[in-house]
Amino acid sequence: MQHHKSTPKSKEKSKVTLATAFKTIIWPRRNLVFIGLILIVLSRLSSLVLPWKSKALLDDVIPNKDYDELRNLLIIVGLAILVQSVTSFLLTKILSVQAQYLISELRAQVQKKVLSLPISFFDNTKSGALVSRIMSDVEGVRNLIGTGLVQMVGGTITAVISLILLIRISPSMTLFVLVPVAIFGVIALKAFGYIRPIFRTRGKINAEVTGRLTETLAGVRVIKAFNAEEQENKTFELGVDRLFQNVKKSLTATALMTSSSTFLLGIASTGIMGIGGYKIMVGELTIGDFLSFTLLLGFMIAPIVQMSNIGSQLTEAFAGLDRTEELMNMTAEEDNEARTITLENLKGDIEFKDVSFSYEAGKEVLHNINFKAPAGSVTALVGSSGSGKSTIAGLSATFLTPKSGVVSIDNQDLSKVKLSSYRQYLGVVLQDEFLFEGTIRENILFPRPDASEADLQNAVKAAYVNEFTDRFDDGLDTLIGERGVKLSGGQRQRLAIARAILANPKIIILDEATSNLDTESEGLIQKSLSELMKDRTTIVIAHRLSTIRKADQILVIEAGNIAERGTHDELIALQGRYYDLYTYQAKI
Repeated sequence: MQHHKSTPKSKEKSKVTLATAFKTIIWPRRNLVFIGLILIVLSRLSSLVLPWKSKALLDDVIPNKDYDELRNLLIIVGLAILVQSVTSFLLTKILSVQAQYLISELRAQVQKKVLSLPISFFDNTKSGALVSRIMSDVEGVRNLIGTGLVQMVGGTITAVISLILLIRISPSMTLFVLVPVAIFGVIALKAFGYIRPIFRTRGKINAEVTGRLTETLAGVRVIKAFNAEEQENKTFELGVDRLFQNVKKSLTATALMTSSSTFLLGIASTGIMGIGGYKIMVGELTIGDFLSFTLLLGFMIAPIVQMSNIGSQLTEAFAGLDRTEELMNMTAEEDNEARTITLENLKGDIEFKDVSFSYEAGKEVLHNINFKAPAGSVTALVGSSGSGKSTIAGLSATFLTPKSGVVSIDNQDLSKVKLSSYRQYLGVVLQDEFLFEGTIRENILFPRPDASEADLQNAVKAAYVNEFTDRFDDGLDTLIGERGVKLSGGQRQRLAIARAILANPKIIILDEATSNLDTESEGLIQKSLSELMKDRTTIVIAHRLSTIRKADQILVIEAGNIAERGTHDELIALQGRYYDLYTYQAKI
């Protein structure tokens, strides 16, 4: 299998830093983040009113029985709580909604990037794993633009203001508190460094497990046919166990942070009780001062503990962004700087000049292939399995690029042609044609969603699709199920041919699929194929040799070489490899 080559950046593990995230994600949304910061500052400042006014309540209002001041104090505290509630609501509404919008935006960007990658990338990557990377890896970004980062900033502001107020009340008690807080900070930083690779690995394992599950569900008929449910169950169980072991590691680190914070901050609280109690008894501290200190201490410590949780979320976000960055750094097909030619008014002359190709270094599968496929002609490729027929078709469709030699279209080197400008003239019908879940109409209209009803009906009739849709209650609006499971093989093939006819391509790459069909279906498909190939340059991989007797040229491919070439009659007269294949099939 060919291993996808990406830009040098993608060979290394991408590591998204806070600076990168700030530049690409936070800064473009600076206005919203700024509003969020203002709201969090207002919220945190209003939350400090209660501990600030507690001292006045105990030391001044109650001893002096000042009812007017009590009323004023309650109004101030009530307004502060109102401000706190309103800012909290606005924070969630503005930033959380924006974070979800960013997730949907990033998913769309990643999906767009994935679809731009070469076929070789998909040959080596499970579709389920890609689904996981598109849908799950970007989710953590909500903690960057959402309330997570803003809360971290807000928590820092609260902690700093609380620290200043604590020092004003009692420097010695504050110093005592800072020692366990500092120890907790060191433990938290170490834990974050340990957790990030775990989160990164989790994304990879999750993608693998999802990929296998997707395959299992798609291949359920094969699994049941071979009574392999138990085997698949064990494979999936091993996968989810790997996921569990990974989660267990991160939970251990998180639990260590939580328990150390409980222990260290508990020691701080115990010490404050002792020191504070002593200071009150000797008259160095009032009861109001002690209550304010205790409440402010909570306001300083709570954000620190909260920041450890937010830190875990941000670590997870960065791990997901690391994996997303890997994908985004890969080179898209169209990014090839050599592709500068835009095709206009395509005629359809294809030529292979000394074309060689290998999927792996040192293992050539095609050796110096030379042939011309003039515009409007039919070139048939025949030969044993693994001889190189599909590789020639893949090169003609620009799914592959030659390692040496040139594939040209209208005398233009195909490796220098912009892919979109070539593929707009290209139609491909595969042996195992892929159909999308939906209706027959939607599948035929896939290449041209805006095609007229007349064009649609012409394609339907040309491919003899109406031969079976007329029998369905819903006709063209019949639902066909995932991958077209509700249709027979012949019906699926005719639908695929109708889709290609509607696309109206100049060039057809055809993996002829009549070998597994009954005689009636084969006859109808041959008729629809004749309609499809009319006046179009066609390269057809032939399975039943009786179907290509009218081809303009037949190439017999053996071990990556063209062993014979000519028309059907010429090759029969030659009595070589084609003659052997043809007479062998005729006997069956």
